[in-house]
Amino acid sequence: MSHSYTEENYIKAIYKLSASGLQEVNTNAIAEALDTKAASVTDMLRKLSGKGIVNYVKYKGVSLTEAGERVALQIIRKHRLWETFLVEKLRFNWDEVHEVAEELEHISSTLLTKRLDEFLGYPKFDPHGDPIPTENGEMKLKKQQLLGDMALGNEGKVVGVSDSQPLFLQFLDKVGIGLGSHIKIIDRILYDNSLEIELDGQKQLLISCEVSKNIYLSA
Repeated sequence: MSHSYTEENYIKAIYKLSASGLQEVNTNAIAEALDTKAASVTDMLRKLSGKGIVNYVKYKGVSLTEAGERVALQIIRKHRLWETFLVEKLRFNWDEVHEVAEELEHISSTLLTKRLDEFLGYPKFDPHGDPIPTENGEMKLKKQQLLGDMALGNEGKVVGVSDSQPLFLQFLDKVGIGLGSHIKIIDRILYDNSLEIELDGQKQLLISCEVSKNIYLSA
C-alpha cells in the first residue's frame, strides 16, 4: 500500500516520538513535531487508522501497528541511506544533508533503495551515527551513552549525536568534535553542569550541559 508524502511524515513522527519513550503518543505532541494544528492531526490519525497503520482511540493517544512500524522503518532507512550518499559521494557536510534527505526519503522505488544500499556498500550507520535499518527493518545498535550522563574520568569515542540540526552540527565542527573524536571528562562545573573535556588527547574544552546531552560516546 502506498502512502502520501504527508502520511509518511506522520508515520515517521509517531515512530520517533514513541522511540523517545512515549508509549501512547498524543495529538498535541504530533502537532508540535509537525508544526500543524491538533484538529489536522486528528483527521490524519483517523485516516491512518482506517489503513491499519495506527491504533487510535480518541483522547487516549496513538501507537503504530506492526504494519505502521514497518513503514516507518523503511522511511527512516531511505532517509539515512540518502544522507550517507550525500556525504560520502556528493561531499555534503553532515549539517547540510537532513533537509535534502527529507525530500528524497519519499521516493517510493524499492529497487532504487536496494541499489543505493548496494552502491554504498551496505552501510550500518549514517553520517550522524544513527543506525540504518536493513531491508527487513533490523538495526545494528551501538553500545553508547550520553556524554552528559557519564562520570568524571570516563572517556570514549564519539559514535553519534541525538541532535542533527544544522546549528548544533556546525558548532561541533567549529570546536573540532566529530564522529570518532576521543573525549575524556576532566571536570564537571556544579554551577551549570557544564563539562570540561579533553579532546583527542590534545586540547581541553568547556562544553555546556545542553551540548553534553546531545553527544553519544561508545559505552
